[in-house]
Amino acid sequence: MKLEFCSLNSGSNGNATFAAAGKTRLLIDAGLPGRNISKALEAIKVLPETIDAILVTHEHSDHIRGAGVLSRKYRIPIYANEDTWETSAMRRIVGEVPASLRHVFQSEDEFYIGDIGVMSKPIPHDAAAPVSFRLYAGSRSAAVATDMGRVPRDVIRFLAGSDLILLESNHDPDMLLANPRYPESLKQRILGGRGHLSNQTCARTLMKLFETGVRNALLGHLSQDNNTPELAMHTVVSELISQGLRPGEDIRLDLTWRDRIGGYYTLE
Repeated sequence: MKLEFCSLNSGSNGNATFAAAGKTRLLIDAGLPGRNISKALEAIKVLPETIDAILVTHEHSDHIRGAGVLSRKYRIPIYANEDTWETSAMRRIVGEVPASLRHVFQSEDEFYIGDIGVMSKPIPHDAAAPVSFRLYAGSRSAAVATDMGRVPRDVIRFLAGSDLILLESNHDPDMLLANPRYPESLKQRILGGRGHLSNQTCARTLMKLFETGVRNALLGHLSQDNNTPELAMHTVVSELISQGLRPGEDIRLDLTWRDRIGGYYTLE
């Protein structure tokens, strides 16, 4: 069974990823306004009303802004863990969700939504109970792992061997520290163990994941203020080359975008 995967948007302005296998279609996060997500889906020839579920990584607005609107309009179930459902941000931003559309999963349990197997893993971020997701269809799997300040060993094991991974490459530390518009407290939050991954940490993580069999990666959640697509890619490529890898041959890299749809990938 083939697994299809596409980043609809990735960044602090909103995150949404589409995945499909067999007759099942999912969104991981819905952090743009509902109408924007609907337009993005239609651009890849997917009707919003055919989405079977929205999986929520955590309650920050750039991951849930459109979830409630889409759920109520198209009767789409929302899946989140209990601690996320109980946050004030989830209640305020998502709004009222009918009980029939409100689903609770336990982190690290495996469950199925139609033809897709879903596993989640807790990650270190300043949210109630943030998780990354790994989706399975037949022998193929794809993962989304963003919004984390560090990558513990158990997360590496969770992501090991994925056929495709969307991994955070949020910021360049020098750009962040030199940013005059960011207060020191915000800089330290981003740099901290429950903040966001830098380009350098992304590269080091990809090196570890390469050793587990990962051969395809998308750089995600790039900061508008403290990164550029060119810098993120250059930093990751340079670091991998320094470790003896040949990006483009040993491991294929691509970017996701904060202002447009990314590439459409089919894993067969």
